[in-house]
Amino acid sequence: MYIVLAPGTGAAQAEDETWTLQETDDAGLPSAPAVVITRDRLAAAVRHYEQAPVRWVWETARGVYSRLLDDGITVERCHDLALVRGILRFAESVPPTPYIEKLRAAVDDPDPAPRQLLPVQHSPDQTSIFDTLDAPAGAAAGPQQATAAELAAELADQLEAIARSTSPAKLNLLAVAESTGGLIAVEMEKSGIPWRRDIHEALLRDTLGPRPPEGQRPEKLEHLVSELRRLLGNPGFNPDSPQELLRALHRAGIEVRSTRSWELQQQDHPAIEPLLEYKKLSRLLTANGWAWLDAWVDGGHFRPEYVVGGVVSGRWASRGGGALQIPKTVRDAVRPDPGHRLIVADAAQLEPRVLAALGQDNALATAARGKDLYQGIADRSFDGDRAKAKMAMLGAMYGATSGESGRLMPVLTRAYPQAIGVVERGARAGEAGQVVSSHLGRSSPPVSERWLRAQQSTSAEEQRRADSLARAQGRFTRNFVVQATAAEWALCWLAEIRRRLRAASSSSPAGELVFFLHDEVMLQVPAERVEEVSALVTEAAAAATRLLFGPIPLEFPVVAVAVDSYADAK
Repeated sequence: MYIVLAPGTGAAQAEDETWTLQETDDAGLPSAPAVVITRDRLAAAVRHYEQAPVRWVWETARGVYSRLLDDGITVERCHDLALVRGILRFAESVPPTPYIEKLRAAVDDPDPAPRQLLPVQHSPDQTSIFDTLDAPAGAAAGPQQATAAELAAELADQLEAIARSTSPAKLNLLAVAESTGGLIAVEMEKSGIPWRRDIHEALLRDTLGPRPPEGQRPEKLEHLVSELRRLLGNPGFNPDSPQELLRALHRAGIEVRSTRSWELQQQDHPAIEPLLEYKKLSRLLTANGWAWLDAWVDGGHFRPEYVVGGVVSGRWASRGGGALQIPKTVRDAVRPDPGHRLIVADAAQLEPRVLAALGQDNALATAARGKDLYQGIADRSFDGDRAKAKMAMLGAMYGATSGESGRLMPVLTRAYPQAIGVVERGARAGEAGQVVSSHLGRSSPPVSERWLRAQQSTSAEEQRRADSLARAQGRFTRNFVVQATAAEWALCWLAEIRRRLRAASSSSPAGELVFFLHDEVMLQVPAERVEEVSALVTEAAAAATRLLFGPIPLEFPVVAVAVDSYADAK
């Protein structure tokens, strides 16, 4: 049974706040009259319905579930209309319906460049698939403050679309996993990452010097600025301005095309070492300095806002605070509350293992047995040279098939033809402007009309540009299938951890999820339950593998460690 839950118009401010509950059947069709209740009766109503297997339906978990958590109410299951809408918008397995056509008609992207594996709303000049960026404020889409009747109607449309897909069971699992991710994200925001402000401030003081007045540099940065001005013979330049810094370097005879650290490291000049140090300390001040502490750490916890499915591959993003980019320099401030410990667990070499599962490649599955897949590949195909094995596999998955990676690719292709065939087919599809899909059915966004027009070249110069665009799209789709399926595995892992934690907390709290990053989770647990919860986390990984792929001869090992500081986890 589904139960649509919708707050009344203006409910966030009104003292006489009301909520509407609408029961529906398994097709999303109303099965009883809607009920309107006041806020003071909401907790009792939710707990009553939770006694039976129900699935709550709302526009977005952040808009509704966060308010339930404020009242101490948690739920087991939900259907998040906004998150499922994002999946169905591009899903190639779903045939056109009026609802689906309306979703797809709303897509307007005039940029002919391929979408990179980044948060959906980011500008097209941010192109690295390795980036994990904050999503912009206001990125969430969809109707606001819809009525219960409107939400129920959209639920029926979404359930119909899933049922009519070519793989309804898989697409339904993806919708369920994504919706559960929405619950977990809001719960983690409520819990927050335990953060010791005193330790963080001591780290800043030791690294940068005392906290300066607003608008001034810390003393160690100021000392480095003076040193740079002296060594470059330029007493007035501002090293925080890339243009001024580049001009100052050129005037000193340091011929670089940019101020990136990797390029500066190739230069031989006395100013390079203090400049690299300045860049490192300035990055700490900007990303996680005193202003960051004031803005994001409150009551001993860092509470970022997670964006579930904020990346086109299904990976999460964050909005504000850089939650998915916690640098090693400040991780020692992440300490558990008294009487607790942190459990940090990560899935070893997740994406190449996913590739082996997708290709049903028994040879790669055999190489993956044990903790280190790259060493297994090296022992079978690269005379034990792990570095070559890793370079070849990453090149295959991310499209770095020239240079040394290109030279190693034939060895990898001969050894593991089924796995490599998965990414090669993905690349060829992208080059042809086709859509590719993950294991459960998340599809890549279609190429734009401008991309298609660029392929209709009439001159040699236009053909070169068209070929470049096609290759770029191929690199995107090459990895999309792997990265999107890895994100699905991680969602199933998270959902299993949450389910098992709730079951283990029937008599006393077993712990809570407080952080998630792609293939890593962090939990805060009572000290006396560390061993139990560590086993729970690794068992959840095995359950996620079975749920996603069925019984396969391939392990997805998880390493879980109990620590008193996040800095000690790796």
